[in-house]
Amino acid sequence: MSSVRNHGFLRRRRCTGAFFCMPEEGHFQRLLPLISGLVCSGMEAHVFTHRKFGPQVERAGGIFFDLFSKYPLERADDESLPIPCRFVTFAGRYADEIGRDVKKTGPSLLIHDTFAVIGRVIATLLGIPRVNVCSGHNVAPARYLAALRQDPRVRISLQCLRAVEVLRESYGLTDASPFSYVSSLSPHLNIYCEPPEFLEEEKRPPFEPIAFYGSLPSLVEEKCDKRKGRAHFGPGGARKFKVFVSFGTIVWRYYAADAFRALATLAAAFAAIDNVRAVISLGGAKIGSKASAALTRSNVTVESRVDQWKILQEADAFLTHHGMNSTHEAIFHRIPMVSYPFFWDQPELAEICQKLGMAIPLTESPRGEFGKDEVRVVLTRLADERESMRAALSRARKWEQAVIANRPAVHQRIIDLIE
Repeated sequence: MSSVRNHGFLRRRRCTGAFFCMPEEGHFQRLLPLISGLVCSGMEAHVFTHRKFGPQVERAGGIFFDLFSKYPLERADDESLPIPCRFVTFAGRYADEIGRDVKKTGPSLLIHDTFAVIGRVIATLLGIPRVNVCSGHNVAPARYLAALRQDPRVRISLQCLRAVEVLRESYGLTDASPFSYVSSLSPHLNIYCEPPEFLEEEKRPPFEPIAFYGSLPSLVEEKCDKRKGRAHFGPGGARKFKVFVSFGTIVWRYYAADAFRALATLAAAFAAIDNVRAVISLGGAKIGSKASAALTRSNVTVESRVDQWKILQEADAFLTHHGMNSTHEAIFHRIPMVSYPFFWDQPELAEICQKLGMAIPLTESPRGEFGKDEVRVVLTRLADERESMRAALSRARKWEQAVIANRPAVHQRIIDLIE
């Protein structure tokens, strides 16, 4: 059958996809434009995820399934660290039951975030192709598996070890391990959530077959123009150098003491600089009112959460851990960055942004110590290099726009996997 005829056949038949995402906000944010894009391409999208994402799924045109109310993650494993190891336990514990639920939807294809190991298992059970949505910047399995085996955070529960055996013996995942949330790439297609300029060709083989998709929402320019909200930097903000500070959400799980120490130094440094106005977002971390008050200054506001898309439209600089979503949102808004990475893929993404002229490092190593003088020096350098950084950011913004413009071709490539 010719390609044209095959596409016509697909349009006439019921094209159904099952989507899986674990309860990680950043990962779901990257999956959301794929859901809406494939719905617009004619796919019926059944999305198995956490109930907090339900309204967004439905606004995107998907059919929401409350995965974790029916199959509680904590019942499977509430001990293993890093926390994504629990997602491996979840897959081994609930695969048969979830498989029956998914089968009722009649999927022709399964799409999952890499951390959703359950998606890989269900696709194997149902004998359907799967598309993996990559979990971070250049998270090449071999390199990250080796690092995790030496990671001092690691604590593996007995439930997780048993689940690994089940995944190997009952479901044919011969490479299963407590760290399968890193290695569940797809032999059919892997969606990479950055523009191609962020992954050099020699680094692409582990992710092949690969399609570049970016991490930003669809129609971002329209969203940028129309989104309303309060001014985060307060009265007189236009006359100040406005600095937004955020270390995201995941950092606080493992490095809360380091994050708070860094924020305390930053707050003290900002307080000593007359023309700076800063907003610190805690990413929802619960540090207590006393700790929050200790960070607050006359020119430093502390927020539990902010509308990051909105605040980046107001900021002059972004002091960031270099999470993938945060980094690419800053690029889209052409906001110069100060790098303070903590772990995982953050140091490498920070290094690329520095190499491309879009960011300046605060310290030489992840979670490095610094003082007030270093903060003053980096802000001075930021002001001095602002024009060249803005030019670099404008170039990279075009990369973001190009990868978004190519999304319809990626949607078609996914649909073409359905026989």
